[in-house]
Amino acid sequence: MNQGEGPVASEHIMADVANHDVRPPIGAAAHGDLRRSSLAGWLMRSVLHRLGDPAIQIVLWNGETICTRQTPLASVSLADVTTLIRLFAHPDLAFGEAYTTGRIAVSGSLTQLVEAYYRGESTVESRNPLGRLKSIFRFCGRRKSLAQSRDDIHHHYDIGNDFYALWLGRTMAYTCAYFACDTATLDQAQVAKMHHVSRKLRLRPGDHVVEAGCGWGSLALHMARHYGVKVRAFNISREQVDFARLRAKQENLAGQVEFIEDDYRNISGSSGKYDAFVSVGMLEHVNIAEYAEFGRIILRSLYRSGRGLIHSIGNNRPARLSPWIATHIFPGAHAPCLAEVMRIFECGDMSVLDVENLRPHYARTLQCWRRHFEQSAEAIRQMYDEKFVRMWRLYLAGSEAAFNTGELQLFQVLFAPRTNMNVPWTRADLYDEPAGHGGL
Repeated sequence: MNQGEGPVASEHIMADVANHDVRPPIGAAAHGDLRRSSLAGWLMRSVLHRLGDPAIQIVLWNGETICTRQTPLASVSLADVTTLIRLFAHPDLAFGEAYTTGRIAVSGSLTQLVEAYYRGESTVESRNPLGRLKSIFRFCGRRKSLAQSRDDIHHHYDIGNDFYALWLGRTMAYTCAYFACDTATLDQAQVAKMHHVSRKLRLRPGDHVVEAGCGWGSLALHMARHYGVKVRAFNISREQVDFARLRAKQENLAGQVEFIEDDYRNISGSSGKYDAFVSVGMLEHVNIAEYAEFGRIILRSLYRSGRGLIHSIGNNRPARLSPWIATHIFPGAHAPCLAEVMRIFECGDMSVLDVENLRPHYARTLQCWRRHFEQSAEAIRQMYDEKFVRMWRLYLAGSEAAFNTGELQLFQVLFAPRTNMNVPWTRADLYDEPAGHGGL
């Protein structure tokens, strides 16, 4: 999931405090006599001002309070001067790590706190074009070995199926849902997403589908059950594959769906040709240095009349994941901008047929996950510990904030080999619910 997904402080904003004149904001005296304000308070007040004076209150370890004239959405308490120093020295890691360990406490809405920060950061970047230019060079693509890919996936996905079952819902789908109406539940929206993907691919009974990165198997089983296709699904998470195979047996779909514990790079060499290729939530784990080869693998796996869909978290421009997310949540991950995604299709000699951005749907999906997570917080605390609960709470809240503010996007890209002219004239059939396609 999140590139830039993690709700951590921006390194270049903190650098501005160190490298520029940090005169206190106009009107700051209204919040107290600056002659009695500590240096720490003065610096924090300057940071808030550079962020556009968001409705955030800062409480220092000595009781000193820094805030703007607005009623605060949230209050951030720092435990000691060491925490502050780390925030200034390594803001890209320090906020998330200090929150996880309890050295930073937040009262009020954690999501709104991060949203306020993102909006302020966007304003600072608009005043500093060099900051935006720097982000283009932050991510240097390096090919990952199969072993490294397995380690990265194991870090996030193989931490316990029981944990994910507490908050993902009945479908166990860990990707953006599709809320076709305001009253849809999370489970209904996840099923709607799977229908949306299947209809974009124009699946027909008897089609052969290959899936790269299948999670706990919900989409593969859905396509087989509702569209009569055969699916080969590749995944390198052992726990997810074991779970998916059990589901296939329980639902009498083992004859239609094969779950393979293997890397996507071995798809075309072992499994022949397919009518459709689909990848939902896996591209984030593919290094951009491998996009060209990914495109060639997809093309080799499809018939000339085939079609494909990639569903991925993305950015509006090249950017890296926050170091906190990359270190503690999603090692080795990257959320690409559309220009980067195009490398897949250019090198695979494929045509893009349709691009849809489902960003608001992911914000609501995360809101649902976060609510379920909080309802199960005590059970999760017993399974792991308080630090784990705080880390995942910040990850989910920060991700929701990122989609709410446009820091992150969710792209669905439909494509086909360039020789395929069997392309519908309109999108109309995508939004007509097929009869008998309800339920899980």
